[in-house]
Amino acid sequence: MYGVRPLRTFRQAAAKYLNETEKRSLNRDANCLRILDRYIGDMAIEEIHMGTLQKYLKARKDEGIKSGTASRELAVVRRISTLAARVWRDENNKLWIDTAPLLALLKWEDAAEPYPLSWKEQRRFFKLLPDYLHKMALFKVNTGLRAQGVCWLRWDWEFEIPELNTSIFITPGKPVQYADGLWPGEKNKEDQVVVLNRVAKSVIDGQRGLHPDYVFPHRGKRIFQMNNSGWQTAWEKAGLPIDGSYTKAPHNLKHTFGRRLRAAGVAFETRKVLLHHKSGGITTHYSPAKLEELINAVEKIVEKESGKNPAFTLIRRNVVNG
Repeated sequence: MYGVRPLRTFRQAAAKYLNETEKRSLNRDANCLRILDRYIGDMAIEEIHMGTLQKYLKARKDEGIKSGTASRELAVVRRISTLAARVWRDENNKLWIDTAPLLALLKWEDAAEPYPLSWKEQRRFFKLLPDYLHKMALFKVNTGLRAQGVCWLRWDWEFEIPELNTSIFITPGKPVQYADGLWPGEKNKEDQVVVLNRVAKSVIDGQRGLHPDYVFPHRGKRIFQMNNSGWQTAWEKAGLPIDGSYTKAPHNLKHTFGRRLRAAGVAFETRKVLLHHKSGGITTHYSPAKLEELINAVEKIVEKESGKNPAFTLIRRNVVNG
């Protein structure tokens, strides 16, 4: 009545944020908030700061959660606090809180390093994968496409290039709503061109007719993620690192792709395009000549198994205790 700010909990702020926010990563934010609610849901929003978050941070670290994951969760707290301090006003025109807290970056130094595969490791690992994952992995390691793009890859993203007697795929940079879900768009928000060497093309040709929409279906439906129990089991059976210092995620295949391009002498700018790094340009406007250059580049990593390409050496880090 007299303009006194009412007590509001973080749970109330989280509900307001989810109800009023539109962004393609909102589902991920909702998952973060479900976890945060266990620790700070009943806490008054103006009482949240690095001091009161220590119990939550300790619990997450004890659970074995990586600092990158906890940092994403803190980013949602930071965003909600900023809105409460700068945007959200009550019926008395008072902001929800006076000042947003300063939330420090986490420095746990626990990020798992990528683990590019050697040719021998790749063959051993791929043989242990279920057939549908084997095909997806073979395509991914020959194109550098992110796991999300491989899972979502659609036939209507394929474009014929008659001049080169081949086809390419273009993954949309922006979100697109389909009948069975929302394609969230590429990470860098740019359309991405995916060129095919002979191995990737053979995988694509073998998938034709299996599903009207998706290139890599499983049991008649779109696959939601590559990093599932089949992937994890095959990784461990192949004798690849499981101690946590290296990641086991499918993203390793993108690093493998990049290392092989570099070992084959592919120019930096060409590698940048093939690895789908943000360029500021419109990748779908490539001429046939430019596409031919990209295709020739990815062909070079196919020839490695026959000994025509220079090998690349991976230096593994050995940690000796004591």
